[in-house]
Amino acid sequence: MYIVVDDRQIVTSGYVASFKREGVSSIGLYSSEFSEWLESASDTDMEAIQGFVLGSFEQRASYAESIRRHSKAPIIALSEVRSLEETLELFTAKFDDVVRKPVHVREILARSEAVWRRVNASLNKSSQTDNDRLKVFFDGRDPEVDGIPLALPRRERHILEYLVRKKGHRLTKKQIFDAVYGLYSDDVEDSVVEGHISKLRKKLRQRLGYDPIDAKRYIGYSYTGAVS
Repeated sequence: MYIVVDDRQIVTSGYVASFKREGVSSIGLYSSEFSEWLESASDTDMEAIQGFVLGSFEQRASYAESIRRHSKAPIIALSEVRSLEETLELFTAKFDDVVRKPVHVREILARSEAVWRRVNASLNKSSQTDNDRLKVFFDGRDPEVDGIPLALPRRERHILEYLVRKKGHRLTKKQIFDAVYGLYSDDVEDSVVEGHISKLRKKLRQRLGYDPIDAKRYIGYSYTGAVS
């Protein structure tokens, strides 16, 4: 899930719609709303956030440090004009990337993943897992098994990406739902996650010859990777 912050509704609604077309959940907030949300959000809420996209608003530079106190997710600034001074200011203020508008959300997703790989190298050293048999790309492409694409519906792909990113951690159905469908989605029951994961596990077993997702009833799911 992505958080888009800008004081112009046309900007936030435009990016939220673009993320939705890519099958990625997001919400748009005004800067004042975001400040309040950041201080009240729970640790579980923060775990669902895959990236922050900040447009133009007053005091934007000060927000990155506040975000970093709560989350390790990539912080990307949208730049309205080409300005070396502004870019340097934003990087100094601990933004992870600065992107010139207009920009397609698929580029934002790719840049966000590049930041994840760099900053969280100990958790996700590359897009490759399971001794290079399974490759997960995080940028809209289907994963590959032994170099051959494994076509997945977008929800199943996003679930796999989230589990791989959190490899070794036990994730509840609610955590997965929040990351894939969004924190404030009330038009879908979180039980739908069970169906998606069941189908995903079956496809992975067929291609890998084993199940890389460990499921424990009432506890949750964990991506364990290759069999030992």
